[in-house]
Amino acid sequence: MMTNIDRRNALRLASATAVGTGATLGLTGTARAARRASTLNLKGRRASADIPGVLTAGAPYFVHYELRDTADRPVGTESAHSLPITVGPDTSLVLATVVLRLTDGTLTGAGAFERPLPAVTEVVVGYQPWSHTFAVTGGTGAYNGASGELTIDHLSRDDSVLTATLN
Repeated sequence: MMTNIDRRNALRLASATAVGTGATLGLTGTARAARRASTLNLKGRRASADIPGVLTAGAPYFVHYELRDTADRPVGTESAHSLPITVGPDTSLVLATVVLRLTDGTLTGAGAFERPLPAVTEVVVGYQPWSHTFAVTGGTGAYNGASGELTIDHLSRDDSVLTATLN
């Protein structure tokens, strides 16, 4: 049976070994993380939305996109729930969550962004491309534990490009 002194010595030895091993694994883990960092490039086409004709602070809306990979193969969907916080004549501050349902898992994100569109949102004349970035908050399947950034470039009213830079 171990005494308290023996346990302390055993714990000190185990801690010293763990610290040394951790330093070695830390370098290896960093190298692995650098190798695992990846970029996911997708194209989105709006399938549905309930964006109001005029944005109102506190009135949520959603958008839903069909997603394709760079070879133009269907790979899933993007759904976003957005809540305007402030609405001005030329821009609005919006809080949003986004979910990408892909063939190999789900990727989630959240963020706040300036929506540089007029309060009258669906005016087709004079559309100007814009983009915003979400923090990747997690995922499932191939994206389990994902982190990083998801940038959405809105090229037109209905077309977007999504770039997820994952750690």
